[in-house]
Amino acid sequence: MKNKLRPRASSLLLSLLTLSTLVYSANVQALISELFLPREGIRKPEYKVSVERNVALITSDGVALVSDIFYPKTDEKTPTILVRIPFTKTFMNKLRADAVARFWASRGYTVVIQGSRGRYKSGGKYYPLSHERRDGIETLAWLAKQPWFDGRLGMWGGSAFGYTQWVLADQLNPGPSALMIQISSTNFYGMFYPGGAFSLESALFWAVRSHGEKDKDPSLGDLERGYDGFPLIHADDRAIGDIPFFNDWVNHATRDEYWADIDGQDRARTIQAPVLLMAGWYDPFLPTQISDFIRIRREAISHAAKSSRIIIGPWVHADTITLPNGAKPGDYRKASLAPSIEWFDRHLSSRTPALQVQPVKIYVMGENQWRDEQEWPLARTRYTNFYLHSAGKANGSSGDGLLSLDMPLYSENPDAYIYDPRNPVPSRGGAMLGPRAGIKLQNEIETRKDVLVYSTLPLKKDLEITGTVQLVLHVATSAPNTDFTAKLVNVYPDGKAYNISDGILRRHYLTTNESTNRSTEISIDLWPTSILFREGHRIRLEVSSSNYPRYDRNPNTGSPIATETHSIVATQTIFHDPTTPSRLILPIIPR
Repeated sequence: MKNKLRPRASSLLLSLLTLSTLVYSANVQALISELFLPREGIRKPEYKVSVERNVALITSDGVALVSDIFYPKTDEKTPTILVRIPFTKTFMNKLRADAVARFWASRGYTVVIQGSRGRYKSGGKYYPLSHERRDGIETLAWLAKQPWFDGRLGMWGGSAFGYTQWVLADQLNPGPSALMIQISSTNFYGMFYPGGAFSLESALFWAVRSHGEKDKDPSLGDLERGYDGFPLIHADDRAIGDIPFFNDWVNHATRDEYWADIDGQDRARTIQAPVLLMAGWYDPFLPTQISDFIRIRREAISHAAKSSRIIIGPWVHADTITLPNGAKPGDYRKASLAPSIEWFDRHLSSRTPALQVQPVKIYVMGENQWRDEQEWPLARTRYTNFYLHSAGKANGSSGDGLLSLDMPLYSENPDAYIYDPRNPVPSRGGAMLGPRAGIKLQNEIETRKDVLVYSTLPLKKDLEITGTVQLVLHVATSAPNTDFTAKLVNVYPDGKAYNISDGILRRHYLTTNESTNRSTEISIDLWPTSILFREGHRIRLEVSSSNYPRYDRNPNTGSPIATETHSIVATQTIFHDPTTPSRLILPIIPR
């Protein structure tokens, strides 16, 4: 009797477990929807949703690219939204993907969530930014054969799966009808090598996180071990072990064939469909993403150029910044989805949204408000010179560095400092991948003697800066190859100083016995920004030769940096007089 009852008991237990799992999953799915899906201003769902799991496309080289497909329950064909995910299949990633797919499907879109090669449910070996164009084109051909595909296709995603859109932006019949790309650009080389220096913190964080079969957030201890030492090429080995694609990023320090294969040719100019770009003021892709937008508006085909938009918000990479007062302005994940229904309705469906939107939407920090604009850069911008002054003692915040609208009228002693690559200026915040990005206090950094500090007097009225920031310096160095760094800082009335944007320039210099007394004019591009400096605040500029590990450190020797194990100390000089007027050029917006 006992043996006869056991199968029934097991079956009942299995049924109860299955039911509890379904209830749990439904509850978790509802929680995920509440946490990650926007509600305000979104039209209501109209359809029930059915799901087909694990649908495989076999590529020409035999790799299975696996998709989950979400259908709105209707007898009519509907437009399709394709998302190619370069992440591993975790419980949370699956719940997020399902919630986003149902968000669109319940509003009338067939949604294909496909793992990219070696990620999510798909086969093959993962190598970032590789295979995506070929696999994407084969996915388009597969979509065209599906009985439910009506020819209208949207794509969505950010960062690496923003890249999966860029590689298909020039495709037609089939090809995307509308794209929505966040925190990504056509210029990954430019993200990895801004100003010629290597974005070490971003690169090592990405590599350590994604090097294995499963994504895993790196520990700060692992990353610190990677940063600590020479040569640069062994940063991954010091952190957790050899990572081939990190080695490739380091070894290809110039825009060569390696980067040409990744970035393609003129993707912003050859785009065939409108794109909604979403960027962040503290995101490492921001300058190159803005460049994409400008090229699209100026050079792309008429339909794509006229209809493309950009939104720049208070975001680091895939997260919201924390403002100096501790507040977080909104939720990045919801913000990255909120415009999608209106955007896809406008370009994929027969619906005609009533709201006419402007090409540019920006978040003005300091004022902490959103604002619509007609173009980028803003036509009313007044590029204004703020000149560097001192009596030769601008070292640190206690020095005599001054930032002024007045051009030098007489000779001023230059400022000098020693740059030792083995004692670099540590990074505090900035536009990079990883948890240390964003707005951070700079006061400790500004006590160092190898950081020159130039500040305005307290502002007598509010001053808005929106656009690209540039620093022109007249410099001299004792090193054959070295870096100069710049940082724009907002100083509050209580003295607390917070980073706004930064930049770097790496280049060779002609060195002779007299070289430290001869100046060379250089120009450093800082990150674009939009901020209202309030009355009583001061605008501050920091100048140094390292910002580590946001950028890798230059050993100063002139030898290949990837494998260099030695370093030399450099004497760096900044000139500011009538014949060498070093100056910060700020994009001021009249108010």
